Amino acid sequence: MKEIPQISEAEYEVMKVIWKYEPISTPEVVEKLSNKSDWKPNTIHTMLARLVKKRALHARKDGRVFIYTSLVENHEYVEQKSKSFLKQFFGGTLNSMVLNFIENDQLSNEDISELKKILSMRDKKGEK
Repeated sequence: MKEIPQISEAEYEVMKVIWKYEPISTPEVVEKLSNKSDWKPNTIHTMLARLVKKRALHARKDGRVFIYTSLVENHEYVEQKSKSFLKQFFGGTLNSMVLNFIENDQLSNEDISELKKILSMRDKKGEK
């Protein structure tokens, strides 16, 4: 697996916009993030520059604006963060996390039914 840069929660919000709309220009990123947050344009510009420096984004100049594309795919980032979370809080095992949720009554009957359905579908896939 390739090295995934460390991305802050705020930077992740920027990345979600990039992933959804790429390739996307600076003004478009600012517009979309301004609609859903109270960030100033300079804050957004700073986060874009940081993400380029971290090699999470590629920026190319197009006239007077930059066009951004991701260098990290959404699923890669989510996979890395999920593994990191499991390792940090549950010794790296998914069953420890699920057991914790069950023991602390964090899973509803609907959640448990959904998990059973997912596992059943996975078993059927493996039989083929």
